[in-house]
Amino acid sequence: MTSGNEDGNLGRYRRRVLRADFVLPTGVLRDGWMAVEDGRIVAICAAADAGVAEWLERGFALEDWRQHMVLPGLIDVHMHGIGGHDCMDMDDKSLPAISLQLANHGVTGYLATTVTQSFEATRLTLERAQRFMAEQQVAFASGRWTGARLLGVHMEGPFLSPQRRGAQNGEYLQTPDVQVLQQLLDVAPGCVRLVTLAPELAQADALVQHLVDAGIRVSMGHTDATYEQAEKAIQLGVQHVTHCFNAMSGLHHRSPGVVGATLLSNRVKAELIADGIHVHPAAVQVLLRMKGRDGVVLISDSIRATGMPDGEYALGGLKIRTIDGTARLPSGELAGSTLTLDKAVQNLVQRWQTPLADAAYMASASPAEALRLDGVGRLAVGYQADYSIWDAAGCLQQVVMGGTREDAVKAAP
Repeated sequence: MTSGNEDGNLGRYRRRVLRADFVLPTGVLRDGWMAVEDGRIVAICAAADAGVAEWLERGFALEDWRQHMVLPGLIDVHMHGIGGHDCMDMDDKSLPAISLQLANHGVTGYLATTVTQSFEATRLTLERAQRFMAEQQVAFASGRWTGARLLGVHMEGPFLSPQRRGAQNGEYLQTPDVQVLQQLLDVAPGCVRLVTLAPELAQADALVQHLVDAGIRVSMGHTDATYEQAEKAIQLGVQHVTHCFNAMSGLHHRSPGVVGATLLSNRVKAELIADGIHVHPAAVQVLLRMKGRDGVVLISDSIRATGMPDGEYALGGLKIRTIDGTARLPSGELAGSTLTLDKAVQNLVQRWQTPLADAAYMASASPAEALRLDGVGRLAVGYQADYSIWDAAGCLQQVVMGGTREDAVKAAP
């Protein structure tokens, strides 16, 4: 569906104008128009706007997606794997496979998330991530499709609480050590974007300060911190909370814990696994009402079992089993999820009656803000053209990233 402005690369168009329903930060624009030029959104307007004719006269390719919904590209800051692959696999095939499969769910950017493992395993993961990011950048510049963009690494561990380790391998947990942390950061400079730690551990304050000074976002998670310790961590620069409610000190009327500090602070964004399993529906409502869409980041926390049959899998050297799509350790503790980010958005809309614009915001604009990404995360003039197109039945039809599109989206795993 072109009008002569394709540049010869796979699916790349200099100019296009789409007619569809658009999920904007302010709400859903029904039967609107969006013009894209050189990978950027240059206009969004209602169907009656006179500017549409001008775009067509200038040679914009017309794409008629009426009865379809266009969402901003989703950004997953906490995912471990999908479709049989893990971000810490010891090969160069997993990250490319993960990127392609994430795109099948409307994800256009993500952080490869580690679990607590040996120093060597973490080092190799960082090296592979940085190498793949460089390869993607070259491919993207030439219009070649490589799936969702790897934006960096989320280090979940090893500086976590033994009491709240959950599905983290206790053999490799460490007390906070700035020197060890810096050795890991030096492996792939600029690659680590987010670090989860337990702020109550000895010397954790020094780690928080070191990360803040380095411009890396710090998250509280797998933590048994008291309310006072969590509050102090926020004052020191913690701005994020890993899978809120899960693997942390909960809200009690005489001991508000990390959850209490999170709900009361406007300085931190709280991750949420909206699968209906990790967090009780009432707790989800409490979080949404207290934090609002700007204070919540939807995540998948997906593992390699996502999209795979029930059975036995591994996560960070630990054996897990999925039954009816729920992953657990032999002890019965939850071990990541088999959720995908598009399903998390859908769950908020269908189960919790969240407006679609707000649900999408928590999976796009809010994580983009958390990572301080400029010009991505929303459908808005001047922003990069990262979006996905869905039919009325909720089936993905097309993914576009910066002007490069992929029509032949495989059936999502």
